[in-house]
Amino acid sequence: MRFVRLLCILCLTLFLTLPAAASGGEARPSSQEKRYKILHVMSYHSPWRWTDGQLQGFKDGLGDLSVEYRVFQMDTKRNSTVAAKENAAKSARELIERWQPDLLYTTDDDAQQYVAKHYLNKDLPIVFSGVNKDPGIYGFEGSSNVTGVMEQEHFLESVQLLKKIVPGVKRIAVVFDDAPMWEPVKKRMRAVLPKMAGVEFGPWETIDTFERYQHRIEEFEGQVDAVALIGIFNFRDAEGRNVPYQEVLRWTAEHSSLPDFGFWVDRMHFGTLCGVTVSEREQGLAAGRLARAILAEGKSPSSLPMKPTVKGLPVFSLARAKKLGIRPSTGVLLSTEVIRQFEWEK
Repeated sequence: MRFVRLLCILCLTLFLTLPAAASGGEARPSSQEKRYKILHVMSYHSPWRWTDGQLQGFKDGLGDLSVEYRVFQMDTKRNSTVAAKENAAKSARELIERWQPDLLYTTDDDAQQYVAKHYLNKDLPIVFSGVNKDPGIYGFEGSSNVTGVMEQEHFLESVQLLKKIVPGVKRIAVVFDDAPMWEPVKKRMRAVLPKMAGVEFGPWETIDTFERYQHRIEEFEGQVDAVALIGIFNFRDAEGRNVPYQEVLRWTAEHSSLPDFGFWVDRMHFGTLCGVTVSEREQGLAAGRLARAILAEGKSPSSLPMKPTVKGLPVFSLARAKKLGIRPSTGVLLSTEVIRQFEWEK
């Protein structure tokens, strides 16, 4: 009897360890065992907190999936001509055709305009984040293979933070460069104006050159109490070259006595006083969770709604406050991410 029991145990052990195919089924790898290929096409460049933070958030959103990543940088902030964007997009599309990724992750608007829209209603799933414009402009609404995360500004919250820091603000000038991407931002800002009790906005300036920007900032002194620095990437110098936004912000911090705010965290590192910023991590994290639902759960992109993230990050530049002679309250210091040095001083 002892021998029979041992024999039964041995047979049962062998049966349980056989692969599924040997017992009439096909062994299929779990989502944790399969290795996916994801190509990330970023509109801009790295290193940059906005782009790198989105990618890290995206990876976190994918969780424990095994993924091989490739990153393509279109670099359109530093090379903003249509020809440069089209050349970058051509290289990105060639990489897609050559590498055949399982999913395409595209960030910010140029990657949608020049890359993602070429793959509408194809087999390649696409997840986007950091998109300012209406996704319908790119044909994403109603498409079978695209979903993603919109980037919408925390305008009201940023003004409220500014007024906590500088209570006397009553009139704010608003500055944009001439890039088309700012039109939907301007529209959303204007829609919020009825909620801005006690604050007047204007002038609303669209500026094309760095020289003109410098001139207007100097003219704002005595006319307004603060400046909303929104579009600052497309100012051109005398030779027609784009002036890096870091240079624009450093000049502003060194020459303007007006408090200012923006919607993106890198601005505070380079001298803008404050803002409730769009969280790059939250953008990427939400996009990563969408990608996981597509790859690991088999969901169709069209079944996953496109929507913005709602969590903003309050940020305050103590370095700029000191330069402006502003003494922040303890409440501001405790409730914000505090930037203690200008980036160029590190």
